[in-house]
Amino acid sequence: MLPGCGLTKEPKAKGDFFEDSRVRRPRKGNCILKMFLTRSEYDRGVNTFSPEGRLFQVEYAIEAIKLGSTAIGICTQEGVVMAVEKRITSPLMEPTKVEKIVEVDRHIGCATSGLMADSRTLLDRARVECQNHWFVYNERMTVESCAQAVSSLAIQFGDSDDTGSAMSRPFGVAILFAGIENGEPQLWHMDPSGTYIRYDAKAIGSGSEGAQQNLQEYYLQTMTIKEAINLALSTLKQVMEEKLNSTNVEVMTMTAGELFRMFSKEEVEEYINNMS
Repeated sequence: MLPGCGLTKEPKAKGDFFEDSRVRRPRKGNCILKMFLTRSEYDRGVNTFSPEGRLFQVEYAIEAIKLGSTAIGICTQEGVVMAVEKRITSPLMEPTKVEKIVEVDRHIGCATSGLMADSRTLLDRARVECQNHWFVYNERMTVESCAQAVSSLAIQFGDSDDTGSAMSRPFGVAILFAGIENGEPQLWHMDPSGTYIRYDAKAIGSGSEGAQQNLQEYYLQTMTIKEAINLALSTLKQVMEEKLNSTNVEVMTMTAGELFRMFSKEEVEEYINNMS
């Protein structure tokens, strides 16, 4: 007699379930296979939620950013500082052509991490939106509105337009927006899910976890632009695999007076030498 089931012997298995009608337990191996196939279906769909409420393709895009170069943005009362790692994978590469920080408008600059081809598409949209806003309203677009316009494109994966074309996957890139709005410095972050949030200091890319912890420990709202540059460079120095030098890093400041300003190689080298 088997305990709890009223049977004198174990029923024989038949198909997916046991033969006796009083015991309807699925076979273990078949159950695992069905669970795997079910997850695989949600895994392929770019706009289909899993039963747990997750979009796996968006999560994969966020993970892709963690393979990119590290970028740091710091907002102070004087302005915004952005410092980005440049990965020079070959001595035959021209370092000046590896652009990680770009000017979207006079008052908005962006730093990216992730797939560079995807970043060009989103940054082109940001430039077009800023110029259209200036042409129509005769005023500069706000930093938040620029981030919102880019996020509207980022969340269109899986949608088709009038021509029938559709984006097959989310954009694998994260963007830091640095800008000046009515004399106030602002720093915004956008990820592949289309979420954009304002930050005082933010790190993205492969070294983002360690860099974010360092920023949380040493960031002060009262720090100056020079102190923010030193903090950004020292943080990059800790998380970068290569030795920090003026060739593999870009530095930009956004202030109410000068607006977008890229630092020259000599200026970056001077800051690095003063750190050591």
